[in-house]
Amino acid sequence: MTDGVQLSTVRTRRGLEIEVQTRGTGADLVWFHGLVGLAPTEPVLDLLAETFKVHAPVWPGYGSIENETDVEDMLEFALLGWDIVDALGVVRPHLVGHSFGAMIAAEMACVARNDLDRLALVAPYGLWVDSCPLPDPFATLPFELADLLFDDPANAPKLLPPGLDLSTDQGLAEFMIRNNRRLGTAGKIMFPIPNRRLSKRLYRLTAPTAVIFGSGDRLVDPHYAEAWQAALPDAHVSTLSGGHLLNLEAHEALAAALAAFFVD
Repeated sequence: MTDGVQLSTVRTRRGLEIEVQTRGTGADLVWFHGLVGLAPTEPVLDLLAETFKVHAPVWPGYGSIENETDVEDMLEFALLGWDIVDALGVVRPHLVGHSFGAMIAAEMACVARNDLDRLALVAPYGLWVDSCPLPDPFATLPFELADLLFDDPANAPKLLPPGLDLSTDQGLAEFMIRNNRRLGTAGKIMFPIPNRRLSKRLYRLTAPTAVIFGSGDRLVDPHYAEAWQAALPDAHVSTLSGGHLLNLEAHEALAAALAAFFVD
C-alpha cells in the first residue's frame, strides 16, 4: 500500500460496511473501481491525490468484508454508490468510474443528476452494440486475462499482490478464489452481457462528462467511443494509448487527462 493512503470502513444508512481508501487533499473525487478491483498499488490515484482528496471505495465482493449478497441489481448498485458518498460526508463530488464501475457511476449520474459536479467514465461498460459484441470475461481462463486486460500483457504482475505466483498451485488457487468472488459481484450487472438498458436513461445525465478509452482495450472495444458520443453529444470523448486497465498501464496520461477535465 502506498504511503499516505488511509484505510477506513464506512457504514451506509442501509447498514452495509464498505472499505474505503482515501489519499490526498483538495476537492473530493470518488473513484469507483472496475472489474478487477483495486490493484495492490494504484499510481493513478496517487497522482490524482496531488490535486484532489481521492476516495476509493471497495465494491461488495472485492474486499475482506463478506457483503456481496447484499447488492443484487443495477438500481441497488447505483443507490449504494450514493449511500457511500453520503457516508463519506461528501457533497457534489467529482465521480470517476472505471470499467463496470463506470457503468454504475453513469447510472448514479442519471438517478441523481444534481448531486455530482463532473463525471468521468474510463473504459466504460454500459452500452451494447450488436455489431460489436464484447468478449465474455466470465468465460475467460486465468492465463487468458492478461491479454484481455492489458495492451502489453507483460504488465499483468501489476495486478498481483506481492508474493502471489500464478505458476504455483497455491498461487493459482488463491487467485481463483479471489477472482470468483469478484466476478460473482460483477456478474450481477454484467452477465450474460453488460447491458442493463443504461442507454434509455442517459438523456437524464446533465453533468459535464468525459469518456476515456484505451486504444488497445480488448474488453471494451474503443469503437464504443462512437456509441458514447452519440448517446452523450456534449461529452468529451477521447482515447489514450493502453488497454482496459489504463489506471495501471497509462496512469500518468490518465491522471493528467482527468485532472485537466476536473480543474477546467
